[in-house]
Amino acid sequence: MAGAIIENMSTRKLVIVGVTLLLFQALAFMVGGLIEEGAVANIEVGLAYRDDTVSKWTEMARSSEQRRLNCNFTTAKTVENEGRHYECDLLPFMELGSVAHKYYLLNIRLPVNERKKINVGLGEIKDIHFISIHQNGGFTKVWFAMKTFLTASILIIMIWYWRRISLLTRAPVLLEKVIFALGISMTFINIPVEWFSIGFNWTWMLLFGDIRQGIFYSMLLSFWIIFCGEHLMDQMDRNRFSVYWKQVGPIVFGSFCLFIFDMCERGVQLTNPFYSIWASDVGTELAMAFIIVAGICACLYFLFLCFMVYQVFRNISGKRTSLPAMSKARRLHYEGLIFRFKFLMLVTLACAAMTVIFFIISQVNEGHWHWGDYTVQVNSAFFTGIYGMWNLYVFAIMFLYAPSHKRYGDEQSSDAGANSGEDIQLTTTITHLDGPTEIYKMTGKEAQE
Repeated sequence: MAGAIIENMSTRKLVIVGVTLLLFQALAFMVGGLIEEGAVANIEVGLAYRDDTVSKWTEMARSSEQRRLNCNFTTAKTVENEGRHYECDLLPFMELGSVAHKYYLLNIRLPVNERKKINVGLGEIKDIHFISIHQNGGFTKVWFAMKTFLTASILIIMIWYWRRISLLTRAPVLLEKVIFALGISMTFINIPVEWFSIGFNWTWMLLFGDIRQGIFYSMLLSFWIIFCGEHLMDQMDRNRFSVYWKQVGPIVFGSFCLFIFDMCERGVQLTNPFYSIWASDVGTELAMAFIIVAGICACLYFLFLCFMVYQVFRNISGKRTSLPAMSKARRLHYEGLIFRFKFLMLVTLACAAMTVIFFIISQVNEGHWHWGDYTVQVNSAFFTGIYGMWNLYVFAIMFLYAPSHKRYGDEQSSDAGANSGEDIQLTTTITHLDGPTEIYKMTGKEAQE
C-alpha cells in the first residue's frame, strides 16, 4: 500500500483548473518473477483532500481499477541483469476537472490473491512514479484575462450588431441570423466561469468546457457553409435554412457523436476521477477509431469548403464581366467591393484551415500518452492564438456585415438614379429583401445589375 500527499502550490496564485496524473510502473526483472504477457494490474485507489495541515482528510472518491501493463525488457533476461527495470508504457490514472483544495492525499493499494489470480504475474514492483499534467499559474493568469476581456468585447459588438439590424424596416435575413448565432456561441465559450473554480470545487469544469467548445465548433462550421452558400444561391433559394440541411445535418450529427463520446469518459469522471476509456482494449480501439474518423471528417470538410469558396470566386468573376459597361465611379465602387469580399473569403479559408489543424492536433494530443513514442505537443501560444483568432474573426464578421447608417443622395453621385439608397462599402444596407450587403445581392445567380 502506498500513499502520496500532493500540495496544490498554485492556489497561492490562481487555481489549477485541471490535472491529469499518469501512472508509471517501475517493475524490476527478477529471475522467476517475470511479467506475464498481457498482465493486468488491479489497483484500489482513494482520493481525499484538506485545506490545512491539522484538519482531517475528507474522502472525495474511491474506486477499484484495472490497468493493462505493456512492458518490455530491453536487455537479455539473465542473472547478470537481475534487478534492472522494465520499460513500461504510461498508464492513465486520474483526471480532475477542478483543483480547489490545498492538499490532496492519494492512497494506492495493489492486493494480491493467487487463487483469483489478482495481481499475479506482475514481477517485482520496486517503485511507482506519477507524471502530472496541469495548467500552470502563468498560463492561468493569461487565460483568465483573455476570456474576461474578450467576453466584454464580443458582447458589446453583438449588441451593437443586432441593434443595427433591428432598426431596419425588413426582417433579418438568414445570413444575419446565423452571424448573430455565431456571436452568441462565441460569447458562450468566452464567459470566464473558470473564475468560480477558485472558490468552488466544480468537478464538471472539463466536461462543461468540452460542451462549450463542441457547440462553438458546430456553429462555426455551419456558419461557413451557409456563408458561402448564401453568396451562391439563386434569389429564390436564398434565406431558407432548409436548403442547407444536407450540409449542416452531418455537422450536427458529428457534434452529437462527439458529445456522446465525451460523456462516455468525462461523464463517468464526474463521480469517478480514476476512470479512463483507455484502460480497456475495447475503449482504446473506440477512442483510436474516433480520433481517426474525426480527423478524416475534418479534412473532408475543409476540402468541401475550399470547393465552395472556389465556386464563390468563379461566380464573382462572372459578375465582373458587366463592370466595363458601368460608369467609372460605379465600376470602381464595385471593384472595391469585390476585392474586399475576396479578401474576406481568403481570411475565412485561412481561419478554417487553422481551426481544422487545431481540432486534429487537439484530438491527437488527447491520446498521445497512450501511443508510446509518438507524441504531439500543443504549446500555450498556439492555443491562445487560435482562441484569439476565433474572437477576432467573429468580431470582424459582425462589424463588416452590420447594416450601415450611411446614405448617399442624388447630389453625391452621378449614378444616383442607379445607386440611390445603396452604400458604397461592404457593409451596405439594403432596405429590401435582397439581403444585408451589395455583395450579397450581386453574387446571386439571378441578380440583376
